[in-house]
Amino acid sequence: MLEPRRLSGLDPSERQRLLARSSLDIESVKAQVAEILRRVKQRGDAALVEYTSLFDKVSLKPGEIRVTKDEVKAAYENVPEKLMSALRSTARSLEVYHRAQMPRATAPVQTREGVSLRDVWRPVTMAGVYATRGLPSTGLMITVPGRVAGVRRMIACTPPSPGSRLEPVMLVALDLAGVDEIYRVGGAQAIAAMAYGTETVPRVEKIVGPGNVYVTAAKLLVQGLVGTDLPAGPSEILILADETADAAVVALDLLSQLEHGRVSASKSHAALVTTSRQLASRVAERLGRLLSAEAGRGSAEKGLWENAAILTSESLDEAVGFVNEYAPEHLEIIAQDPERILASLKNAGSVFVGAFSPVAAGDYATGANHVLPTGGAARFASGLSVYDYLKRITVQEISPGGLAGMLDTVTALAEAEGLPGHAEAVKARVRREET
Repeated sequence: MLEPRRLSGLDPSERQRLLARSSLDIESVKAQVAEILRRVKQRGDAALVEYTSLFDKVSLKPGEIRVTKDEVKAAYENVPEKLMSALRSTARSLEVYHRAQMPRATAPVQTREGVSLRDVWRPVTMAGVYATRGLPSTGLMITVPGRVAGVRRMIACTPPSPGSRLEPVMLVALDLAGVDEIYRVGGAQAIAAMAYGTETVPRVEKIVGPGNVYVTAAKLLVQGLVGTDLPAGPSEILILADETADAAVVALDLLSQLEHGRVSASKSHAALVTTSRQLASRVAERLGRLLSAEAGRGSAEKGLWENAAILTSESLDEAVGFVNEYAPEHLEIIAQDPERILASLKNAGSVFVGAFSPVAAGDYATGANHVLPTGGAARFASGLSVYDYLKRITVQEISPGGLAGMLDTVTALAEAEGLPGHAEAVKARVRREET
């Protein structure tokens, strides 16, 4: 049985272990990934074929890298209607919510007399998404915001299974979401293909979509050459609850995130912090039974136990302080006064408020995006949204009088920085206007 621990009783090393959960060891794969990037850049499709054979055990010819329209069409025939309905429902919800996110051009702002500034938003022209095998819901999550943002052309890379087969449900999800072209290539080599371009895969301006440590390392290494989204690691949940929470559903919500570790090589993390010692004990007992049942079916790994934590706090303020320090990907608040907690909340990827707002619903159906910052990255990053596909452009318009009014300021600063040409560019215009 899992043992609840007092938050204030954790020694520094235990607390640090909790805060450093779900971290990806990028350094351990960086050299290997850099070599993959280099070879794809130099050899194009030939390198993609070689790496697909090496890592995915799939033999491809260069002409088979791109998925044909007939393959996509055939995929629809292999997806059950119930699943098709779920995909369409999720896609609709995603579109509704992400359309509401779209920013509008700001009204002109007069920063000084004769100076007008405003912002306009423009989508990237071409984007590439990395669709992890086995996660069609993520295929929708990473693609729909790009279409809503107005990206003109979107491509997707997704790793094949033996026989060069792609999952029909993934092909359908990407097609429903509006992807123009799909390529059967995965791993760091897929990121390289989209960053540099090959004979078959076009070069894009922005790459989004979570993947394993190799994919994440590749995205970090090509950053600057192309845009990339946040680095997303293993899934995680933190639940903040008081005595009103139901121990049975809290335990199930913790398990729902831990089970990500069963379908991937990464280790997910789940934690509860509560002001109720009675709730902590009940959740520990129920979660222990659930994990034992999973192990009995041979479907759980030791890591599921290792990455669960149940903590008690002396006060709500102490619990909220820990939440902000932890900066969870998913935060559930099951307490009497959630608005008070939200008012003090600083760091979280997505927050689920109330006993009927499980993370599982957000993973699949609410319309919010489930590609979120992990491993504490919520301290400085946000979840995937239309903003990942948009650029903000500042428009500046200056009148003759406005420019004259800035002459002394520009001249003084330009001379201080040793850039007389800057001052002359303004002086020349002002002199011309005065004559």
